[in-house]
Amino acid sequence: MRLYMKYFKIHLASQMAYKVSFALTALGQFLNSLTAFFGVWFMFQRFHQVDGFSFQEVLLSFAVVLLAFSLAECFGRGFDVFPQMIANGEFDRILVRPRSPIFQVLAAKMEFTRIGRVLQACLIFVYAIPASQVEWTGLKILTLFLMVLCGAILFFFLFLIYAGITFFTLEGLEVMNIFTDGAREFGRYPFSIYGKRVLRFLTFIIPMAWFQYYPFLYLIGHENKPLFAVAPLLCLLFGIPAYGFWRLGLHHYKSTGS
Repeated sequence: MRLYMKYFKIHLASQMAYKVSFALTALGQFLNSLTAFFGVWFMFQRFHQVDGFSFQEVLLSFAVVLLAFSLAECFGRGFDVFPQMIANGEFDRILVRPRSPIFQVLAAKMEFTRIGRVLQACLIFVYAIPASQVEWTGLKILTLFLMVLCGAILFFFLFLIYAGITFFTLEGLEVMNIFTDGAREFGRYPFSIYGKRVLRFLTFIIPMAWFQYYPFLYLIGHENKPLFAVAPLLCLLFGIPAYGFWRLGLHHYKSTGS
């Protein structure tokens, strides 16, 4: 952890060296995701409910996905640029160092300009939490925290799979963006609005519904089962196949010879 904090300070100092550029990039991130918010807002100007959910309730699920994805992208950015590490031979140097390859890739890149999206998610929470009329209890506060934390970890696992694919293809597959950037867009609404087949897929294959949809039902009072309150923890099980796939790719890795 001490070494990771040193990387953290180095990346922060390097990005803050050009403060105007940092601020403008963060503003761009804020404005870019703001279009998604307006999409939801305009939808509810025409329809007062979507699949039985109110505007304020939908904002809760929207903010959870936006914040979880932004945190994962901020601290897991190294896996997003992993194909470049493979191509330029940098990963070869990583393998000869006495540290875990995952740790080194993770610490290689941090994107603090994602603070723009984080700020937007927090502002949405400031409005949605009191406006959603949720009867907040200690357990519900814990559930909301787990939704964000486990959601960020799940996105990190998806980044890990993306990096694992690169061992075989040498280039990242854009199809993975369906489950990362795409999930951020689809997550503007509770996943149930996309139909039962999509909900099943996001429950049993890519378990995004466990941190977004099922605990969300518990928050707004549609479900009272305690299992729904701790449902985000089930996302952590996805780390087993994600890490296994990474290890499989690492086992078959051949040096680029750069």
